[in-house]
Amino acid sequence: MSLNQTITRKSRPLTIAVFSVLLLLPSCRQDMHDQPRYESMEASDFFEDGSASRRPPEGTVARGHLRDDELLYTGKVNGEIAGVFPYEVTKETLARGQEHYNIFCSPCHDRVGTGRGIIVQRGMKQPPSFHIVRLREAEPGYFFDVITNGYGVMYSYASRVPVHDRWAIVAYIRALQLSQNAGFSEVSKSDLEQVEGN
Repeated sequence: MSLNQTITRKSRPLTIAVFSVLLLLPSCRQDMHDQPRYESMEASDFFEDGSASRRPPEGTVARGHLRDDELLYTGKVNGEIAGVFPYEVTKETLARGQEHYNIFCSPCHDRVGTGRGIIVQRGMKQPPSFHIVRLREAEPGYFFDVITNGYGVMYSYASRVPVHDRWAIVAYIRALQLSQNAGFSEVSKSDLEQVEGN
């Protein structure tokens, strides 16, 4: 083996190490990571208000948040409390309403809507019964508005209960009111026979 081959063989690991370091050096730069840009809510000398974040133009609506159906999103029609539901109430709607009513409403209003829930039994102010004349005659939009915005000591559920589920709760409240205040004239003949047979 020649002297030249021996030197080359011994210097090969050193050459590879040097070459590797030279390849890795450019990747240590932080230019891509720390770009000259403003972070969200960062201060800025460029704008008069001192903030780098710009306010969106008035009337801007976030994608997926256009609420162009006044009845669905507010429970009102032309600014007045609505007397109708924004969509057909089905058996599934009532089941969903019962589920959400039991979770969010029954602690205060109890399972049948008399206003004697467990929270009231522990000392909180009693809400009115859903079966008083004033609330039996209230429009569906009224209940939606109360669930959305709160009323008295009841706080808003808008952040906790989605819009369609609020309407489902309203439908279920109507079913509760009917269940506790229905007269014999409102019961079908087959149902009356079934009750009388028991």
